[in-house]
Amino acid sequence: MSSDRSRLENSGRDGAYRKNQKKSVFFLIILAIILVLTVLFSMWAGSYDTPLKELILGIFGQASDNKINVVVRNVRLPRICTAAIAGAGLGVTGCILQAILNNPLASASTLGVSQGAGFGAAFAIIILGAGSAANGNFIIPVCAFVGSMAVAIVIFGLSRFCQISAESVVLAGVAISSMFTGATTLLQYFADEVELNALVFWTFGDLGSTDWKEISFMAVVVFLAGIYFILHRWDFNALLSGNETATSLGIHVRRLIIINMILCCFTASTIVSYIGLISFIGLVAPHIVRMVVGNNHVYLIPGSMLAGAVLLLLGDLAARTLISPIILPIGAITSFLGAPLFLYLLFKGGSRSC
Repeated sequence: MSSDRSRLENSGRDGAYRKNQKKSVFFLIILAIILVLTVLFSMWAGSYDTPLKELILGIFGQASDNKINVVVRNVRLPRICTAAIAGAGLGVTGCILQAILNNPLASASTLGVSQGAGFGAAFAIIILGAGSAANGNFIIPVCAFVGSMAVAIVIFGLSRFCQISAESVVLAGVAISSMFTGATTLLQYFADEVELNALVFWTFGDLGSTDWKEISFMAVVVFLAGIYFILHRWDFNALLSGNETATSLGIHVRRLIIINMILCCFTASTIVSYIGLISFIGLVAPHIVRMVVGNNHVYLIPGSMLAGAVLLLLGDLAARTLISPIILPIGAITSFLGAPLFLYLLFKGGSRSC
């Protein structure tokens, strides 16, 4: 009898797992379809009204009107690619930071990593004069990475060595964000007109100033980081059961955390150095996917990349069309999107501890 009961329980668990697998795969397919439709709609939306068929031909420079080719290839397509790549990168870094810190409120923006990267970029523009220098495209990402890593080291020390709670880590991130925001504001105060215009970029965020070389570099960084995270998906699943369990399974936990922290910071700082501060995408995207697929990183990692790309594309679409032809700052749009969810998660966590 006991063996029959155990077989029934195992078959029930196997059936539930397969059902969840099918649901997760179906959800990823739906996200991919939504992403394609969002890209097409973003391509179509704009002040220059064009049939969709001509827009698709314009991607290859084959539209009947050469103006369409110029609009698509030089204006809309670079902006769409930037939004999709940056959204995917921010989404997956938020997912990984939440896994390695065991903190559902962790993301590049809530922990101050993005703000540290923004300060590093501002320091490069004003103090080092990288905004007008020929090697500025190299100096700015390096300084942004150093700024983000400075924040990451503090967060890592607080969470691992001081053993503070998850909510306290986020509050520390808010304090660090405020500090770097204030430092960036001080740099703006001493900047000249040209440098000030460049620094406003970091405050608002901008998806329309990247060229194909910068887009290609962002794409390579996000792609390689995504592949690395996917290859270590089972390690992140093991962390869900605690560091002791992960260690017993042969995982070097500290090395895993340090390597992924560095990789997340490098990815986030690369994105920030090119498009400025984009808040809350890394927080919102993983939680949207987690509500459907759960904590299984086999599906959570690619889902976070797809959801991040969709969210940033939708935010950019709203920024371009709400009061067209004026383009609203994308950073403000994503903040409106992510702040309510951040408050919900914060108070939900607080109510559990009461």
